[in-house]
Amino acid sequence: MRVPPTVFPDPEALGRVLAAEIATGIEEAARDGRPYVLGCPGGRSARSTYSALAGEVAARKMDLGHVVIVMMDEYVVRDGATGLFRRIAPDLPHSCVRFGRAEIVEPLNAAAAPDRGIAADRFWVPDPADPGEYDRRIAGIGGVDLFILASGSSDGHVAFNPAGTGADARTRVVTLAERTRRDNLVTFPTFRGLDEVPAYGVTVGVATIRDLSKRVVMVVHGADKSEAARRLAAAEGYDPDWPATVLSDCARPRLLADEATGLAAGQPALDRP
Repeated sequence: MRVPPTVFPDPEALGRVLAAEIATGIEEAARDGRPYVLGCPGGRSARSTYSALAGEVAARKMDLGHVVIVMMDEYVVRDGATGLFRRIAPDLPHSCVRFGRAEIVEPLNAAAAPDRGIAADRFWVPDPADPGEYDRRIAGIGGVDLFILASGSSDGHVAFNPAGTGADARTRVVTLAERTRRDNLVTFPTFRGLDEVPAYGVTVGVATIRDLSKRVVMVVHGADKSEAARRLAAAEGYDPDWPATVLSDCARPRLLADEATGLAAGQPALDRP
């Protein structure tokens, strides 16, 4: 189905509205005595949301002990001796594990009431040694309450799913497309050239996102995401040439953009859960 965009003046306004929705969902899950599972991308797109969510946590004096963070992906390297894949060191600037801990979990925990933060074992990242276990683990906890999604600007990758990804793809190790790697030169400016961007990643699949999420919100902002925003707003179903269009096939999808993408303003306000 086609997902009409909600357009905001800037990424900060977008982030504040989405963060308030997430905070309300976290509070509702606490009242129901169940986990709240938040799916998170690394990189630029959701930074304003993560920052605003920390503000919501502090203002509402929230308990995050029941929150689980599900990261989408991580760079991996192949061991030359064994041929097996392993995640890159988590202290590297471009590590998605580092990003998740430093830019999502630590600010949220600092904002939460003392001893009410997200526990270390509730920060999840796919394991290249057993990618399929990630889907089973997510299903076992009841799925992702809200999955924040982001689209690659040049090839529509979502997580590390490249153009040509089949609709049935689940968590797995993939070879990163050159366009994805070039996009990541902007996402992680510590890379000094394309040869420094890892060639492989472990990633949730488009089927993981579609089948294991109760709600998804795609976030696109900035002039460099104009083509992504246009394609996502026009999509009526999944197009493997632009994997982020999985949005159209997900439960309760929303498309949030800012004015810089060129999408039309004046869309209705974001629904509350």
